[in-house]
Amino acid sequence: MAVPLTNWNTGLFGCCEDTSSCCYGFWCCPCLACTVAGKFDENRCLPLCDICSPSVLSAFGIPLIVPPAALALRVGIRYKYGIKSSLCKDIATSCVCVWCSYCQMHRELKYRKKDSNVVVMQPASVVLSPHPGIRVAILHPYCLT
Repeated sequence: MAVPLTNWNTGLFGCCEDTSSCCYGFWCCPCLACTVAGKFDENRCLPLCDICSPSVLSAFGIPLIVPPAALALRVGIRYKYGIKSSLCKDIATSCVCVWCSYCQMHRELKYRKKDSNVVVMQPASVVLSPHPGIRVAILHPYCLT
């Protein structure tokens, strides 16, 4: 059964809905990017690829426009939580305003973590006793021969 698709809980430019995420991203976007990666259970250093990749690849004459870590995290969050969008929209969002993209992902992860319910159950021990009408005969090994 397919999971019904939902929208992002906040818009791309919904910084007023969570000013702490907006300020965090504005004053230190690389720190916010690393926080988003960590909250998504990825390596916190993953967004550093967005900083290092363009300079390394351009040294070899390969232009890189799309930030790979931002795009990968955005697509991963979208698939994990069943959010409606497309790869083309994710690429455009990551290229045009990576800061807004990281802020939106941070707000989404905060919302999803707050909304999740965790139920911890201990396994119950089950003791079965024989039915009272059934008698069990224990045979001595010498009686079987």
